Amino acid sequence: MTVLIDLLGAAYMLAATVIALYSASFFILLAIYLLKRKQPPAAPDVPDDGLLSVTLQLPIYNEQHVAERLIDAIGALDYPRDKLCVQVLDDSTDETTAILRAKVDGWRTRGLDITLLRRPERAGYKAGALAYGLAYCTTDCAGTFDADFVPAPDFLRRVMPHFNASPNVALVQTRWAHVNVDYNLLTRAQGLAMDQHFAIEQVARSRGDLPMSMNGTGGVWRRAAIVDAGGWSAETLTEDLDLSYRAFLKGWRFRYIVDVSVPGEVPPQLTAYKLQQARWAKGSTQCLAKHAGSLLRSDLTLLQKVFGLTHLGQYAIQPFVLLLFVLTPPALATGLLLRLPLAPLGIASLAPPIILAMGQIALYPDWLRRLLYFPALLLFNTGMMLNNSRAVIEALTGRGGNAFKRTPKFGVVRRGDRLAGTRYLIRPDWTTTGEIALGLYALLGLVVALFRAPAMITYLLVYVASFGVLAFGSLWQAWRYGD
Repeated sequence: MTVLIDLLGAAYMLAATVIALYSASFFILLAIYLLKRKQPPAAPDVPDDGLLSVTLQLPIYNEQHVAERLIDAIGALDYPRDKLCVQVLDDSTDETTAILRAKVDGWRTRGLDITLLRRPERAGYKAGALAYGLAYCTTDCAGTFDADFVPAPDFLRRVMPHFNASPNVALVQTRWAHVNVDYNLLTRAQGLAMDQHFAIEQVARSRGDLPMSMNGTGGVWRRAAIVDAGGWSAETLTEDLDLSYRAFLKGWRFRYIVDVSVPGEVPPQLTAYKLQQARWAKGSTQCLAKHAGSLLRSDLTLLQKVFGLTHLGQYAIQPFVLLLFVLTPPALATGLLLRLPLAPLGIASLAPPIILAMGQIALYPDWLRRLLYFPALLLFNTGMMLNNSRAVIEALTGRGGNAFKRTPKFGVVRRGDRLAGTRYLIRPDWTTTGEIALGLYALLGLVVALFRAPAMITYLLVYVASFGVLAFGSLWQAWRYGD
């Protein structure tokens, strides 16, 4: 029995230490942000004849609810028409193609250089579509917009001059905003999470010369950097992260412009959100396995290497979070938990919520009202550990295939917009059953805590609520919005 308790303690401390170190890294990012927040990258004044030419690539797959809005936004961009080319990279198998064809024809008659490109097969998914289009691209730069994003007319005017600042600038990435953040509790919670990444983390990484990446959309690449880094690849499910690290390790540098925002749709359906998170978790962990060795062997500074690893491993932390939770009830039952030195974990765990609050303060005058949705984010994200851990394990073991399962877009903006009836809705999978089981396990741990460690009641109550919200929320949405 003593040996088993010792093993339990060792496993618990391992998980707690990994989580604490990862969480503590956010204190350093916060410090860099506070030091650099008033030092935005400057762009020179560039006359029209000095601006670089750009191709905007729009990879689309079955997006009938949002495709027209995107094309109209691209058509309204204020940029010299002789320096702007648009590629609609359509892999759709439904009515989306007809919608796109009509829109493309309409904008072409108005003088926009826009082309609808369809591949013989959907090989390589989004990465394959971008690579296919790049073969037909002759401009200096290439930008990407996912189907649900809506750039403002001055987007290119504010972004493209940054390439004139230095020939070493490979990428200019802009901030994501949200067209539907007020749709439901889930979208409000996601808004908080994304804002801390785009308002604080990306600013710190960019201005601190730490590894960062394109965010998949709302960014523009120098085409020479894409080619030099080896082009778009479908080896991982996060083609943007993969290309970014290959370019960064080649010596290219990126600019992040927090003041330029592009609104897009955050998933209003729980199962769609889980699908998105699983793809990001699997893809980033694939990139960790692919680039960790090159990162450590590179000539980058120690700080750059450490924050490159924490960046690539942002989802790889999830199995440790799951392990810590699973070990908590037996650690409580044996009395082990009360003897472990866990104070550093408690202190480190303060960093992510502080950064989250700073993200709201940086972006919104009514930041305090928005932070009222933090409990919802806590419940949704805590309950995601099974979904994300599965994706991480699949990435590390090579199981589960490498199919790119895109996040469906519904075109809903305001509360009350109709979500029911669309064929893009996703049904719950086996992880919902697993979440119910983990919720019951957390309930068992809560009973143990009542008798052995009352201080842990709140901790376990969060898990009971998180798994319950995620599982039954998914089932409720499937019932309410299903056919």
